[in-house]
Amino acid sequence: MRRFCPVVAVAGALSLLVYAALQSDVTGRDTRFHSMLSNTFQWIQKRKEYTTNVPSTVINVKRLTTALHKTVAESTRRFSSSGGATKLPEMTKTTNQDSKLTPIAVLHKDSFKKMPEWDFDDTYLLHPQSKEKAIDDAEFKKAFLPNIQLFMHKGHLNMRVWNKLSHFNNPFGFMDYTNYSEVKEAVDLLPNHKTGKFLEAPADEKQGCVRCAVVGNGGILNGSRKGSEIDSHHYVFRMNGAITKGFEEDVGNKTSVYVYTAHSMITSPILFKEFGFDDIPRDEGIKYVMIPEGIDDYRWISGLLQNTAITRGIYEGVWPFKYYGGQVDLNRFYVLHPEFLRYIRNRFMKSPQLQDQQWSIFRPTNGAFTIFLALHTCDTVDAYGFITEDYKKYANYYFERFSHTEVVFYINHDYGLEIKTWKSLHDKKVIHLYQGKVDTNKTTLQ
Repeated sequence: MRRFCPVVAVAGALSLLVYAALQSDVTGRDTRFHSMLSNTFQWIQKRKEYTTNVPSTVINVKRLTTALHKTVAESTRRFSSSGGATKLPEMTKTTNQDSKLTPIAVLHKDSFKKMPEWDFDDTYLLHPQSKEKAIDDAEFKKAFLPNIQLFMHKGHLNMRVWNKLSHFNNPFGFMDYTNYSEVKEAVDLLPNHKTGKFLEAPADEKQGCVRCAVVGNGGILNGSRKGSEIDSHHYVFRMNGAITKGFEEDVGNKTSVYVYTAHSMITSPILFKEFGFDDIPRDEGIKYVMIPEGIDDYRWISGLLQNTAITRGIYEGVWPFKYYGGQVDLNRFYVLHPEFLRYIRNRFMKSPQLQDQQWSIFRPTNGAFTIFLALHTCDTVDAYGFITEDYKKYANYYFERFSHTEVVFYINHDYGLEIKTWKSLHDKKVIHLYQGKVDTNKTTLQ
């Protein structure tokens, strides 16, 4: 019997790929090239089992895969030549060329033993307008993109964008997703927030400065008496099980922005019912910001914005509309863009966990995403109820007044990294972090 030679076979596959590239238009106008790319990649994926035991000096499967997807990416997108990011019109405007594009072969998270790295990892979608921010720390200023695209809206998803984001796991992209039409349907229902700022400075704010508080649920707030201070901010961000009734003295009762996932929306009333949480905040003028954690979040969006029950997935039969009290103002409904979420992970919260086999389950907490959302929409940010170095002194949640449960470190988050990040941002005067009774004088950005 003739034995399978992985080196020759993969080399042959790559030769086929190069031939396809030479025979087609590298800008992606020739659909034959995309078809051949997809078929070649699927062929190699099926034969990975034969190549994984070959010495790295002979063939490196990861390098091969990266090279292949580099070619795919080059054929389905156009980079901006400056700023390390892709400008909004180039990423979202559908052209005749784009209409001929086809989806790349589905990438699967379990095919990678650590987070894959692509040449366009640190390239992002930018908004044509940006909010200027005074930043003194040089390192943070270098990483900070004031005009990063924060939210998704109608028209933000076409095949070119799909093919790029298919290289990244959720919530940072669409890796493992197989139904482009289903996601596009949800995105095209989203309101277009092109005009106006996310948060406007109050009319009586002479300097036009927007002051924000971001309130986590940490036990450090129990007995803090920070409620009045929190509510004195122009805007207050909260997330997940944001219980205020009965805890106003410590955490205030004002909510301007509520950040959540479909999962937290459904589970919070169940998990925290005994502490008095029975509904999400519904302050007048409140803005709801959703983190699209997975495919079921897009199904949630479709059900919510069409006022129907979800017809498939883990939330099948759920009627999202009822979770908002039967009232959804599209002008106040937002969905964070996967590009923004990946930017936060890559530039500010790149955990060592991304280098091990369970890399795909890691993501920053909802609270972490909320702090960075505030940093991109506010002039000053004060953070309360977030994890600190002395977390063992406090209960898991501020509303656990009569118990002292230990802080739970969920496996999909890097709490050690978040402790260091919040302390570092505080020391650099990027945010002010409430650190308990030993809290120092406030030194937020002006």
